Amino acid sequence: MAGGSGVGACSSVEGEGEAAVACEALRLLRIEPSAVGPGVGRAGGAAQCSRNALRKRRRWERVLAARRRKRRQERERSRARRAEGPGTASRDRGRAVAALAKERLLEARVLGPRLCVDLGLAHRMSQKETSRLASQIRRLYGANRRAKKPFWLCLTEFVVGSLIHEECFRMNDGFCNYLMETTQESYLNLFPLDAIVYLTPDSENVLEDIDPSKVYVLGGLVDESIHKSLMSYQLTMRPEAGQQP
Repeated sequence: MAGGSGVGACSSVEGEGEAAVACEALRLLRIEPSAVGPGVGRAGGAAQCSRNALRKRRRWERVLAARRRKRRQERERSRARRAEGPGTASRDRGRAVAALAKERLLEARVLGPRLCVDLGLAHRMSQKETSRLASQIRRLYGANRRAKKPFWLCLTEFVVGSLIHEECFRMNDGFCNYLMETTQESYLNLFPLDAIVYLTPDSENVLEDIDPSKVYVLGGLVDESIHKSLMSYQLTMRPEAGQQP
């Protein structure tokens, strides 16, 4: 009987030692021993609890790694935005608008309508008047470029070395890059007579619709009363020039 009691005491001590080892392992894994149930005192239960704890730890490590990657990516995106600066979006919109304007102008070049500025009387203007005309050509180009349905512009009798030629390049930055046509020829030599419509404020006809098959012509002359007789003279000398709206 005494021997049997000793064996039972030894078994009890061994069981308590195993439980202590299991609890220490769980403590190292940062898991409370109470969370794994009453079977911790058993060898099989302790092994099962250890495997569960390892799985939980690995899953938590994966979660932490994913969070670290996400924070790193956010920092990289933030640095990229700061490097680009606040004007990047505006520049992108500007490039998109410019590309759309170019596309519309090139379409008008193929399909019409066309608008010519007749510079055949430019030599009759003074330096001041020529400068004003060069400025008006710049504003005409800018307004036409922004239009949803622009004309294809053409400067006719734009003679190289003339005063209007020099003023256009002097006063208008990037004039050589304007998306339009320039020629030293007269519009009368470029287009069929029945397609020409000469626009003048002296006409009694009102232009209400734009016909893409027509070529509309503006007199390249500063609008001052002293020159109205010159425009009338030009139209009188060229009765075959087409219609006056």
